[in-house]
Amino acid sequence: MTTPQLPTLTSPPLSTLLARLFTDADASRQAMEREMNQLSPEQKSSLMSSDYLTLYTRAKAFHMAISRQTGTLLYMLGRACRARTIIEFGTSFGISTLHLAAALRDNGGGHLISTEFEPSKVARAQQNIAAAGLSDLVEIRAGDAMETLARDLPDTIDLVFLDGAKSLYPKILALLADRLRPGALIVADNADASPEYLAQVRSSSGRYLSVPFVQDVELSMRLAV
Repeated sequence: MTTPQLPTLTSPPLSTLLARLFTDADASRQAMEREMNQLSPEQKSSLMSSDYLTLYTRAKAFHMAISRQTGTLLYMLGRACRARTIIEFGTSFGISTLHLAAALRDNGGGHLISTEFEPSKVARAQQNIAAAGLSDLVEIRAGDAMETLARDLPDTIDLVFLDGAKSLYPKILALLADRLRPGALIVADNADASPEYLAQVRSSSGRYLSVPFVQDVELSMRLAV
């Protein structure tokens, strides 16, 4: 009898790496909260909306990571839809990237294009992805996502994860919309911070079916139109 192969997500080296990264992310989140609490409400609002470049420059030392539950959700969705092509907006240190790449590995392979504004985070993410043995599945594009995701994309996209500047969610979705296959999934973290995006995916236009999910996550599916 053949011994079943354990999922990449729950096996070393990835499982031990993720445990360490999530511990680091917890400490990073607390440090970032302390720094943000020193700002006025007006400053916070500006950083979260129009001045997102300043926010991500100031936060280059912080993980800004997904939760453990959201990571597991990303892996499960990637496996369930048998994703082969994935787009990620917002790499940070690569925690979400690792979950998505693990799904690709267990699906038999594929291509994950992720994009990150901060060069130092690109380097850290690449180190983490290499440590997990997943570099062959991942391409990280450094720079403004409005430029990096405007070219050289797969003809069809199976899964999208949005976790960068919330004000850009509608524009990023617009860049990718024509390449989303019917049934493609779009996961948006902290989606409540982008009312325009929520209006777009929850519209009665018939392009998407969308529901709020765990911890401020919006899960949407591209419909055939």
